[in-house]
Amino acid sequence: MSTRNSSDWFLETDADRPPLALIAGPTASGKSDCAVALAQAIEAQGKRAVVINADSAQVYADLAVLSARPSANEMGGIEHRLFGTWDGAQSCSAADWAAAARAEIDAAHAANAVPVLVGGTGLYIRTLIEGIAPVPPIDPAIREAVRALPVEAAYLALRREDPERASRLAPADAARIARALEVVRSTGVTLIKWQGRSEGGIGGRVAVRAAILLPAREALYARCNMRLSRMIERGAADEVTRLLARKLDPNLPVMRAIGVPEIAAYLRGEIDLEQANALAAQATRNYAKRQYTWLRHQPPSDWARIQFEDFSATLPSETLLQHFGLTGHKR
Repeated sequence: MSTRNSSDWFLETDADRPPLALIAGPTASGKSDCAVALAQAIEAQGKRAVVINADSAQVYADLAVLSARPSANEMGGIEHRLFGTWDGAQSCSAADWAAAARAEIDAAHAANAVPVLVGGTGLYIRTLIEGIAPVPPIDPAIREAVRALPVEAAYLALRREDPERASRLAPADAARIARALEVVRSTGVTLIKWQGRSEGGIGGRVAVRAAILLPAREALYARCNMRLSRMIERGAADEVTRLLARKLDPNLPVMRAIGVPEIAAYLRGEIDLEQANALAAQATRNYAKRQYTWLRHQPPSDWARIQFEDFSATLPSETLLQHFGLTGHKR
């Protein structure tokens, strides 16, 4: 992966490694606003910019409010891609998204534009940059048997059949335990070995300049606490009502998105709005914590970590523009 250091990195012509700006951060960290500020600054330099979504909730058309998808006004006159692209009835896997993102990035480069990738879904970003393991389809009977196991039994089985992977997982991490177990049982090869064969990543053919927003946790969690209340004011309950009316599979990602189960319980009369708000706020904080940990430790060390204490008028966008060498160019 290549990272340019010059302030005009996006103006340089390199057919082999065209530019890709990447802004990552946990939910509620202000990354969407920063992406628009960066894109506007790039366009002030006479270069077109396109913002491309890397958030696993904002891909769904059904979750405009609950995913905090940017409104037309918040897009600031910048083209946005892969926002609300998937219908909720269709699951958007990391591989699905990465294929679409590669196409959008290639289209931007073909049009002599700078793609600005923004999101906090680590699996999406890693799959795009590093590629994905070419794991064959899992035998349906094996998948059904594995998914029927209690998490304790699945973890014990994984310790026997793939001890290396088991040692890296928490005993209660049901989804990852089941995935590792079904892979080794269906293919005879451990997931870690499959991941060593990853293919399709674009990291070797683009010049990445990346920034990771890491606000102080107290400030971040305070924003998480306020989120659902504001979303209710903006029509989140109506959004969930429309979603429930579609009678989709409850296991689809769109039905498990933060806020959907909580508001659904409120709409069914099982809890009051205050309880729904509290549960969704806790789920948002938990998600932000997981994102924060992943983004702090997993991405390459040369991806700048931009830390800040609060969400003032100038932070984090001014700090980010300084990192990209574009201070003073926001229009």
